[in-house]
Amino acid sequence: MPELPEVHTTATGLQKVLPRLIIKDIWTDMWSTSTLAKNTIKDRKYFPYFKKHTLGARIKNVERRAKYILINLENDFTIIIHMKMTGHLMYGKYILNKQSNGKEWSWLPIPKNSPLSDKYNRHIHVVLTLSNTKKNYSNLVFCDSRKFGSMSVMKTSLIHTDKLSHIGPEPLEKTFTENNFKERILLSTKRAIKTVLMDQKIIAGIGNIYSDEMLHLSHILPTRQPQSLNKKEISLLFRSMKKVLEKGIDFGGDSMSDYRNVKGERGAFQEKHLVYLRAKEKCKTKGCAGIIKKLKIGGRSAHFCPICQL
Repeated sequence: MPELPEVHTTATGLQKVLPRLIIKDIWTDMWSTSTLAKNTIKDRKYFPYFKKHTLGARIKNVERRAKYILINLENDFTIIIHMKMTGHLMYGKYILNKQSNGKEWSWLPIPKNSPLSDKYNRHIHVVLTLSNTKKNYSNLVFCDSRKFGSMSVMKTSLIHTDKLSHIGPEPLEKTFTENNFKERILLSTKRAIKTVLMDQKIIAGIGNIYSDEMLHLSHILPTRQPQSLNKKEISLLFRSMKKVLEKGIDFGGDSMSDYRNVKGERGAFQEKHLVYLRAKEKCKTKGCAGIIKKLKIGGRSAHFCPICQL
């Protein structure tokens, strides 16, 4: 699932290309009758509302909040996108191609030999056609193989006071201090520290990959409870959190699975894993002879070294 570094990389990439473009058309085949799809673009009854407040609107800017992409429009509405497990957004030029059976359609990038043609970029289920003129168009596409992602629209003024009001502080903000961090994780003292770090109500944007990595870097077992951490450990975890997330951004996110950036390219953080998905492999910590283990914590996998993480 895309986490803070992947969503940040996406938002930064879109901010470079989307401002001032006008939404000319919207296509989707992401329909779902699930109750979870209600009030999203996947709901056929909601789709006309979505189009009403986006078609013809000019894009003002793009930003990130936690794991959400926010495309702010000049009409004072905002498109809210959550990429969920396998979603990612790409920007380029596409053509709609009917398959040989005459029933299915696929969107093909132009040119065909670009990174947008990566096999993980084929599952396109939402396409926004953008333009400044009638002759010069481009597309913002949402690729999501499992169709778990969501897209909706609401008044910009309500985003942070309504839709996203429950989300915790941003961990990379300069105003988020070590004392703030301590206060946040101690809001949930009886759960495992890994689970607490991934709770979006506690701290925004951290998920499975980066929680494993920051806990390993700070030599803390993922099963420990927040109140068991001493001052030195909390300080180290705080600094490790910042370091790991910034490193994730520097390497363009993690493409161990489906994630690709707005150009359709892979990130490189998966090449820097210390523990994530390295079960039964040797610990990379200097002087440590440990073997990475994997266990389930709160329904999620956790990877750690039983020797250097205490």
